[in-house]
Amino acid sequence: MATGLIALLDDVAAIAKLAAASLDDVAAQTAKASVKAAGVVIDDTAVTPSYVIGLSPSRELPIIGRIALGSLKNKLIFLLPICLLLGYFAPWLIMPLLMIGGLYLCYEGAEKVHEAFFGHHGGPSAQSPAGDALAIEEQKVSGAIRTDFILSAEIMALTLSGIATSSVATQAAVLAGVGIIITVAVYGVVALIVKADDIGLYLVRSGGRLAYAIGHALVKGVPVLLKLLALIGTAAMLWVGGSIVVHGLAELGVHQPEHVVEYAVHAADARLSALSHAGGWLAGTLLQAIFGLLLGGFTMAIAKPVRLALGR
Repeated sequence: MATGLIALLDDVAAIAKLAAASLDDVAAQTAKASVKAAGVVIDDTAVTPSYVIGLSPSRELPIIGRIALGSLKNKLIFLLPICLLLGYFAPWLIMPLLMIGGLYLCYEGAEKVHEAFFGHHGGPSAQSPAGDALAIEEQKVSGAIRTDFILSAEIMALTLSGIATSSVATQAAVLAGVGIIITVAVYGVVALIVKADDIGLYLVRSGGRLAYAIGHALVKGVPVLLKLLALIGTAAMLWVGGSIVVHGLAELGVHQPEHVVEYAVHAADARLSALSHAGGWLAGTLLQAIFGLLLGGFTMAIAKPVRLALGR
């Protein structure tokens, strides 16, 4: 009896160790996948504040909350099951879908660069939405959630590509973990950015010299920060989109773009050895972003006649 109890306890201990190891593996893979998706996350963080510009300050946080909830639904209810089904039944589809998402990121980044130099194109999308405040808010929220779906799909696909050989349970746990962590991080930061000017005004009116200085810096700095975020977001779009397409082409047997990037990385490392690997990383990132910009420009050239044909 005692021997049976000891054996049972040994089995329980072994199961507990296995569970702990599995949790450690899930945590490690979740952290790794979150870092891998950082470029898309930066763009998501940069894009979202624009959806509350021009609306009542009292509605800013509720709107961000609604977009965050929509983002969680996108990731956990729609994209997570789709990713699991893809990983189990059609893992060969993951890279082509990633490349399509990367191409979309290149297109969006190139369009933003074009708008920065030549202005926003005209048409319905450039006009202010008609209707009362509630209708405008609904339009903004639905538009933000649709945009988030594309970015969330890319984040989840990037995550899945890194854990494709793991068990279904691990994939589900990592995908859910990445989805929750990134959503909380992105929309938490967005909420801070959006309310930073209000915090600054409060500090300015509080009376203390230090508070006034900090508040004044916040009020003046938030518009600059939003512009900087937009710039970083565009660069991140081009870099991530370009790197995904370059890597995907290599997997499909087209190695030349990846070889050019690798050559530039090695050359920069050799010439800038004092910077350790930072020089090589910068060179590789710049080339991938340039490739993304060229690819995005080509996609824009193809998309324009298609839009005209559809009457958009």
